[in-house]
Amino acid sequence: MPKKIKLKTHRGAAKLLKRTKTGKFLRGKAFKQHILSSKTTKRKRGLRGTTTVAAVDTPKLARMLPYK
Repeated sequence: MPKKIKLKTHRGAAKLLKRTKTGKFLRGKAFKQHILSSKTTKRKRGLRGTTTVAAVDTPKLARMLPYK
């Protein structure tokens, strides 16, 4: 019986995403890096924190992060 190949973790994805207990992925919100002066305080406050990745993208991310 041949040995199973070890999978490499996608290092870029590993630095951006975190996995929850239930297997979902958490990501930071977009549009919070620059040109903030034109955005309202309310809008910027709404961009704080994390949100879950869409369910349709979860299988792809699970392959990118096999051990996370």
